[in-house]
Amino acid sequence: MKQLKTIQYKVASLLVNMGPIKLRQPLPTQGVENVDPFLLLHHYGPYAISEFNNPFDLGPHPHRGFEPITLLFKGEQLHRDSLGNEMIVKAGGVQWTTAGRGIIHAEAPTKAFVKKGGDLEGIQLWLNLPAKDKMMPPNYQHLEDAQIPKVFSADKKVQLNIIAGNQKDKQGLIATQTAVNVFTAKADENGKMEIELPKNHQSLIYLLEGEILVNSSETLTKGEKQMITFNKDGNFINFTAKKESTILILSGEPIKEKITQYGPYVMNTQTEILEAMRDYQAGRMGYLY
Repeated sequence: MKQLKTIQYKVASLLVNMGPIKLRQPLPTQGVENVDPFLLLHHYGPYAISEFNNPFDLGPHPHRGFEPITLLFKGEQLHRDSLGNEMIVKAGGVQWTTAGRGIIHAEAPTKAFVKKGGDLEGIQLWLNLPAKDKMMPPNYQHLEDAQIPKVFSADKKVQLNIIAGNQKDKQGLIATQTAVNVFTAKADENGKMEIELPKNHQSLIYLLEGEILVNSSETLTKGEKQMITFNKDGNFINFTAKKESTILILSGEPIKEKITQYGPYVMNTQTEILEAMRDYQAGRMGYLY
């Protein structure tokens, strides 16, 4: 039986300082610590990148215990990691890193993109791993836009990109450790779509650009309220684009475990955090220069 999920929170996407850059952080925010299993959502850009302005150059840094994911909407980024991967991620592409017991990675606009100039915009997402998988071998998955399955609304005004999980008989190509759906959407003005999401999943919809009406009742507008989280009481949501819009839809089965986080590590206990720091300093997460 179809039942519309009810709205839990409507959240602003406030600008925060992260070193030399400002980005939007709707999660975590005041009153919403996480949407288990999603721990962090950063919306960076659009930045006008050039040889004279390149603030988004993230040098080598470690992670353990979760999955840092980048969804790129504009521009080009080079991903490098301690597993030996070196991949260029272009607009519409995805880099899905499973940190597991430890990985060191770096990402930055490609040299060619910096020289050419243009806008860079993306989503950085932190997806938790259950305790049993926190020390699994690290892994990296890469998808180009052309590889990502697409679902279209009946009027062809909405394109839904299935990165992970499934929707309307289309299955995402990313192999996940837990049950999650990660979708992005491009909607023309007046485009409408209904999205099926499991009743037991925590879920959210985030607006990157434009304006949408969610569940025929709540409006999201860039620069104002940009994210809605939902209760676990239904199995679908819907949206209508009031103008051309770019949208992120996430859902996942909650892990329901204690989280201890310090910087780039997400574990279950303080002892495990100290072990992660020692292992990184001892070179047990590999090397990247």
